[in-house]
Amino acid sequence: MITGKYPNLRLRRNRKNSWSRRLVAENNLSANDFILPIFLIEGKNKTQPIKSMPDVFRYSIDNIGKIIDRAIKNQVPMVALFPNSSKKLKDNLGSEALNENNLVCRAIRYIKKRYKNKIGIMCDVALDPYTSHGHDGILKSGYVLNDETIDILIDQSLLQAEMGCDVLAPSDMMDGRIGKIRSALDKKNFKNVQLLSYAVKYASNFYGPFRDAVGSKTSLKGDKKTYQMDFKNNDEALREVALDIKEGADMVMVKPGLPYLDIIKTIKNNFKIPVFAYQVSGEYSMLANAINKKIIKKDAIYENLMSFKRAGANAIVSYYADRLNEILP
Repeated sequence: MITGKYPNLRLRRNRKNSWSRRLVAENNLSANDFILPIFLIEGKNKTQPIKSMPDVFRYSIDNIGKIIDRAIKNQVPMVALFPNSSKKLKDNLGSEALNENNLVCRAIRYIKKRYKNKIGIMCDVALDPYTSHGHDGILKSGYVLNDETIDILIDQSLLQAEMGCDVLAPSDMMDGRIGKIRSALDKKNFKNVQLLSYAVKYASNFYGPFRDAVGSKTSLKGDKKTYQMDFKNNDEALREVALDIKEGADMVMVKPGLPYLDIIKTIKNNFKIPVFAYQVSGEYSMLANAINKKIIKKDAIYENLMSFKRAGANAIVSYYADRLNEILP
């Protein structure tokens, strides 16, 4: 409530100097607020550019050390691993997801052996990088089966936990999978493995460059509107989060981020649970391209990322997380 009026009350007084603005800042960003996504590719000594994502690369496992070293130097708490699996390894059931020598499993073992617990590892729990049809589960007559998909996701989760993954992140949007996965983890004595649920994942048009990065864009048949959320809805997001918390989620994700700041804020205000936001590939690419073409200044990155924090996000998954030393003031 404003108790004074002009000229006695001058809000610009607190903005006059940099030190004063810092003192009264309501939100701040630090490296602790970020998760760095890393795309994996087969081969040796490979650093492969992704055409649709400027300055983002796929790395062979023997080459991820340089980007993880940078993340640790910048004090980023966690990396998220995403595979670009060979087409010949993909099938209708996403069988490669259960291969203990797949890209993700080998990367987990490599990181844990080399870095111990200097940085956390988050792994996607979903089948779309491994299915020949590009969907997150088992496809039958054009529809993704819920319960049959969960059975595979449980096995995928247990395998990743066994390899040493710290945070499992089911992004598939199957109903009931959080409770089933939590129960299976506890039974196998993986009680301390955290679950970050993509509780609010919209059927968005901003995922294109990511699907290109993991190799599922051209293989995707149809769309994902029967299991990912309708972007016209917000009350539904509250129901999704409430269910996943009840089932055992430790944290929840809102994806995409920037077009859904209202959802982030609503969830944070209602549940007081750690809420993560994903600055998805489409958001990143539009911003990066605009900066590269000098349409907007590079300072827009910091402004963009701050909006997530202001909305209530505890952490941000961002492809800029490997360049925080160039972005954060």
